[in-house]
Amino acid sequence: MAILAITDVVILPLSTVSSSKNELKLEGSVLDNTFIITLASSLSTLPLESSSMDTVIGVSKTRDFPAAPMLAELFRVLKPDGRILICLSELAGDLPSDNILSSLERKILVAGFLEPEASQQQPDALSGVQTIQVKAKKPSWKIGSSFSLKASKGLPKVQIDDDMDLIDEDTLLTEEDLKKPQLPAAGDCEVGSTRKACKNCSCGRAEEGQKVAKLGLTMEQLDNPQSACGSCGLGDAFRCSTCPYKGLPAFKLGDKVSLASSFLDADI
Repeated sequence: MAILAITDVVILPLSTVSSSKNELKLEGSVLDNTFIITLASSLSTLPLESSSMDTVIGVSKTRDFPAAPMLAELFRVLKPDGRILICLSELAGDLPSDNILSSLERKILVAGFLEPEASQQQPDALSGVQTIQVKAKKPSWKIGSSFSLKASKGLPKVQIDDDMDLIDEDTLLTEEDLKKPQLPAAGDCEVGSTRKACKNCSCGRAEEGQKVAKLGLTMEQLDNPQSACGSCGLGDAFRCSTCPYKGLPAFKLGDKVSLASSFLDADI
């Protein structure tokens, strides 16, 4: 099993590497297949091949290490499903430990690691140094890997029970619903702007047209009467001698003039 121990200081004590291996429950002596890199904060890339390490142990004296680029490098050299342990040692009280843990966990997650587990030890009685640790692992899949999907199962068939009680839709209708509605009778004459009566008119439009012709008015003058003087709709007492509406009952301007059924019967 290949192990990488990396730190941002000049010297990495073997006791620190040994305790970190015990934390990860790794067997073997301290130097068995262990690669140690010091002053790693000055490196932009690690001199190791991708996916070559089974475990990475990072030891830091400051909160700035490992930075995001270094975490990306550690992610690169670690094998899929490999484990990483970051140990940070600081004087207790410099910063609330909860803030340090959350910040470190967030950095590890952003780098692509999974399942971070944070823990902290009691400050040393003599030095006052407190150690904070975060464990995580690299995903078991590689970037760009692919896998086949299982064929989707067909939709389940719905079992229809012939004995199932169904509601007869006809029973929901009342006698009133079954009656055919009476539609208003439509006139048998042409419908248009001229409103002309047809040859065999039976709706009364022909008689109405005869009355209008007798008066010398157009249908537009009866349907939408207008007045330049404003007195045409008041009745004959207010109309001038040349008023086209002379002889008609009083009406309201703009409203259709209603002619009684017996109007001008004696003249026809």
